[in-house]
Amino acid sequence: METLDKIKQQIAENPVLLFMKGSPKFPSCGFSAQASQALIACGEQFAFVDILQHPDIRAELPKYANWPTFPQLWVEGELIGGCDIILEMFQRGELQPIIKETAAKTAKPDTKADAE
Repeated sequence: METLDKIKQQIAENPVLLFMKGSPKFPSCGFSAQASQALIACGEQFAFVDILQHPDIRAELPKYANWPTFPQLWVEGELIGGCDIILEMFQRGELQPIIKETAAKTAKPDTKADAE
């Protein structure tokens, strides 16, 4: 599968998806740690892709998203943004209802999005 097709499939199959460095339990950078903690604090399950394990996704996703940095939060196929936007939305109380509404539509376990 081509990298771009893989990215599109991951976004389509995971209503709440965080492309990050590391994992929510073991983040590999401060920005990814902050973003995943904000999502965890929302109290709902979300999927993630460790871009350090997938250099092809790390190279292609910024072009596809037109967003140069990681982490990247996608909700229902739409790019929400990176760490600063995620934290700002969380602090304003705007992120929690978005995540809760999306989770209510489709319950999915906290899992690594299939990047193979």
